[in-house]
Amino acid sequence: MTDPPEPPGPHLEGTASGHSRLQQAGRDIHQQHIDRQTVLGEGAVRPAAEVPAPPGLMNVPGHQHIFVGRHDELGELDAALEASGGVVVAAVHGLGGVGKSTLAARYAAHHAERTDGFGPVWWITAENPEGVQAGLAALATALQPVLTRVLPLEELAGWALDWLSCHEGWLLVLDNVEDPADIASVMDRAARGRVLITSRLGEGWHRFGAEVVRLEVLTPAQAVELLTRIARPCRDGADLDGAEDLAAELGYLPLAVEQAAAFLHQNRLSPRAYLDLLADSPVQMFDLPATGGDAARTIARIWRTTLDQLTATPLAGRLLRILAWYAPDTIPRSLPEGLHIAAPSAGRRARPSGWTRRRHRHAPASNPVEPAQLQQALGSLAAYNMITLHDDGAISVHRLVQALARTPDPADPHRQRVDVDDARDTATHLLNRARPANAYDPASWPNWRRLLPLVDALAAHAPPGTDTDTTAELLTHTADFLEDQGALARAIIYRQRAIASTQRLHGDHHPDTLTCRNHLAGTYQEAGDLAQAISLYEQTLAASERVRGTDHPDTLISRTSLAGAFLHTGDLDRAIPLIEQSLAASERALGTDHPVTLASRSWLATAYRSAGDIGQAIRLFEQTLAFNERDLSSDHPATLAIQHNLAVAYRDAGDLEQAIVLFERTVIDRERVQGADHPLTLRSRNSLAIAYRLAGDLGKAILLHEQTLAASERVLDPDHPAILRSRNDLAVAYKAAGDLERAIPLFERTLAESEQAQGPDHPLTKAVRENLEEARQEQDERP
Repeated sequence: MTDPPEPPGPHLEGTASGHSRLQQAGRDIHQQHIDRQTVLGEGAVRPAAEVPAPPGLMNVPGHQHIFVGRHDELGELDAALEASGGVVVAAVHGLGGVGKSTLAARYAAHHAERTDGFGPVWWITAENPEGVQAGLAALATALQPVLTRVLPLEELAGWALDWLSCHEGWLLVLDNVEDPADIASVMDRAARGRVLITSRLGEGWHRFGAEVVRLEVLTPAQAVELLTRIARPCRDGADLDGAEDLAAELGYLPLAVEQAAAFLHQNRLSPRAYLDLLADSPVQMFDLPATGGDAARTIARIWRTTLDQLTATPLAGRLLRILAWYAPDTIPRSLPEGLHIAAPSAGRRARPSGWTRRRHRHAPASNPVEPAQLQQALGSLAAYNMITLHDDGAISVHRLVQALARTPDPADPHRQRVDVDDARDTATHLLNRARPANAYDPASWPNWRRLLPLVDALAAHAPPGTDTDTTAELLTHTADFLEDQGALARAIIYRQRAIASTQRLHGDHHPDTLTCRNHLAGTYQEAGDLAQAISLYEQTLAASERVRGTDHPDTLISRTSLAGAFLHTGDLDRAIPLIEQSLAASERALGTDHPVTLASRSWLATAYRSAGDIGQAIRLFEQTLAFNERDLSSDHPATLAIQHNLAVAYRDAGDLEQAIVLFERTVIDRERVQGADHPLTLRSRNSLAIAYRLAGDLGKAILLHEQTLAASERVLDPDHPAILRSRNDLAVAYKAAGDLERAIPLFERTLAESEQAQGPDHPLTKAVRENLEEARQEQDERP
């Protein structure tokens, strides 16, 4: 017996159950037909063109009630949407969490409530095509409720588009659009009203003829107001100390401020306590809503969603993680041009480049990113407002985006620890590659000043324990620039970190460690901390003699540097033999015109001058100056330094006429080559003023001293020794002019500051003390 044929239609398992389901399906279809015929027969369904909007129809969400500031932005929307005739479109775009939806809701609610406002005002969450369709269907049923009984979802959405196309005066808000293509069908049919679009995407709206409005973060005052309004209710005694600092740390981003304020209110915490939690547990705090808050609307999750949209551009996420380590503003667009396909391994420690004895530049053994790839990644990040590209070639990144991007989170595929570590090391390599090779070349200073904020940010964000050789090299060269510019305190911090890194990576006696230690000693010496400088020089010299040998150039530099420190303390008995020993060894090992030999000869000349042997000092200075002018150039900083020292020797020898001529020439040369406010230019100008005083031209001397002191106070660190010297020299000029009323208070101030900064036994402190005593004695002897 053959099997009976199966009935047409869906296969239903089991004879009895299949039969009953089939009967039920038939009854449902029949009932739907009866319902639709009944409705149509009653005439209740009307064409879209004949259906008026009920008065006051609006479905704007309530989050617009927590609203501060934004008056200018609301005015921009008014201007963008005030035109008449045809569809009018405005697109508000900005970083996730910046308040686009809140602004749109405020605008929509305000215009719905006005007597001359829009009607209806309809809000659609338009994150995807399904959301757009559902929002349109809801509009259709709100306009004609009976439609929900007779039309499927797709036809309801079509009916709503028919209604929009034949009515005017309405406002349609399409919120959080992720792809302009998702709303293309709406824009094609909606021809007679107003459309307000919000999106993280800043591009593509031209196809709809939209006026584009970029929404920025709140002002500092607005951010504090928002935080206070959320955190303070029912907490009359709430501790809001640190509100300004917390708002700044959150980059004045509305969602971040709202998230933090709700947490403060719930947990009865102060902004200071929240800052501590943020520093200790950034992963949790970025992703932790207050109870009752929307868990999907935390900073971490919103930006994770944005990066999910960028997965088609794999370089975008990596590039954002790299940019996260720099200062948030004015990142040179050329900086990531050195990016390579394969990021350096987080565990690899690249050899340093560009140090004194190495001139090669390290380059990763991988293929460079193509320019088109890089521009695509930058453009994609900018399109989604994760970065801003400026017309002047700079890149900006919101500081909170940076903080999140450099904070590892195992639950976030965009912030895995290995990727964050690779980004940090790559950021360091790119910055070290971009820095000028010579920190002392005036032509490089504009570039140094442009990159310095990025170095500062990288050093602040990267834990010292993660430093590589490249980090130590970058910080060493940055310290060279800072020291040359007179920022000694900052230079010392970077030198201390560089030496700590080389010690951790290579040990206490490695050549890189010894070089770093010698540099640190030199900066302490420049800052006037001679005890610290001598201690470090002695350690470095002993280790260098043992590791490198007694005649190695670096050993000779250490020996001469130690002698120079002894010279600054006035200990000529130890300084002169040590310099003579270094000079003899240098001439023997390196030659008479080697830079190390020239430096030793200059130090020996300075030592002879300090010992009173001016003739011998002048002879050595003139000899060294001739070598420098021949081998380096007359404008080289080393040549100008010898020229200055020779002028000082002429002055000490009493040859004021020749000293003044050479000082004036040196000031002019240094102003031209190094700049009017460079510390060395100020030093030469101060020495010239002393020569004017000794020559009896007190008016010219006092004026130049005053100008030099004012410039020093403006450009140098407040505790820079050059300021103390300049004050002392000005007071001496006042005293020479008989103006003790100005001289004595200036001596007293200088003495107090020198004792505090350099100690009571420092040579400058002793000199100021003697000058003060002489001035007071002279005042006492006056009738």
